[in-house]
Amino acid sequence: MKQPVKITFFYCANSLTNAIISECSHKLNDIEFHPVSLPCSGKVNLLYLLKSVENGSDGVVLATCKIGECKFIQGNLRASKRVEAVNNLLDETGLGEKRICFIELKDNQPEAIINKIKAFSEELQSEPQMIKVKI
Repeated sequence: MKQPVKITFFYCANSLTNAIISECSHKLNDIEFHPVSLPCSGKVNLLYLLKSVENGSDGVVLATCKIGECKFIQGNLRASKRVEAVNNLLDETGLGEKRICFIELKDNQPEAIINKIKAFSEELQSEPQMIKVKI
């Protein structure tokens, strides 16, 4: 039996409602899904992303508002650069460069978000060394 993939989902509270997050949680029942609300995706710190992996997440998703529509002007641009920096750090340490996924929310439709998270989960599962063994 495959063990579920554990994903921490950081998201911009200005872009997603609690109803959308709840719907995603219910439809991702084969994934250990842990949503974390941020006032802006640009507020995510490199340490938050690294700590998520260190604390047992197989992958981390950072969802931002649509590029050019950030209420904090450039928060989503900072967020994408932070994802790139953390993936580079993880690659240098041998933990894999594909553990952090960046999603730009273009339509905020739950099905699109769910499909992206499922695709990310499958990508993690296709690399056996990416899934942490839980004892």
